[in-house]
Amino acid sequence: MQHPETIKVLIVEDNADDVFFLEEALASAKRVRIETVSKERLGPALDYVEKNGADAVVLDLQLPDIAGLETFTAFKEKFPDIPVVIITGTRDSALALEAVQKGAQDYLNKGELSSSIIVRTIQYAIERQKLTSQLKKAMEEIKQLSGLLPICSGCKKIRDDKGYWNRLEGYIEKHSDVSFSHGMCPACMEKTYGGEDWYE
Repeated sequence: MQHPETIKVLIVEDNADDVFFLEEALASAKRVRIETVSKERLGPALDYVEKNGADAVVLDLQLPDIAGLETFTAFKEKFPDIPVVIITGTRDSALALEAVQKGAQDYLNKGELSSSIIVRTIQYAIERQKLTSQLKKAMEEIKQLSGLLPICSGCKKIRDDKGYWNRLEGYIEKHSDVSFSHGMCPACMEKTYGGEDWYE
């Protein structure tokens, strides 16, 4: 029997009733096993993630040691790759939306929660964060190949930033996920072998 995937979720919330409801909702997940840990303040939450990691964080913006949008930005600056779902009261919906615009994956309104919505939101947040991280990595790789490259007009080798000359294929393979297969265009085949009939 295949064991279900385990997701570790940190709940950062100082209201004990809300924490209990979230823990019960996440424990009811059918196709995934969700382990929860809760912290009442942001400081201990940051320490916990530093030592133990987390797959996702459910974060209240109004905590005893910090409040408002700064709650989210303080967490995201330290752990940019961990998906954050904001949990908020009705009065703070605009603030939660602003957090989403600044990088939170989603937000949940405390007055409109069900177990299925909570579980689905966390799972989607994790998947979206994975895609975001993959896209960011791809863009960084593309950026590495942007700009002017010194290339020899004769042999087509590229000079790197240390002054060494590298084969074009080697340079591109080192700075991207591209791999090369080699063939020969008709013009080079004609020049080298006298046409396509040589191998027949």
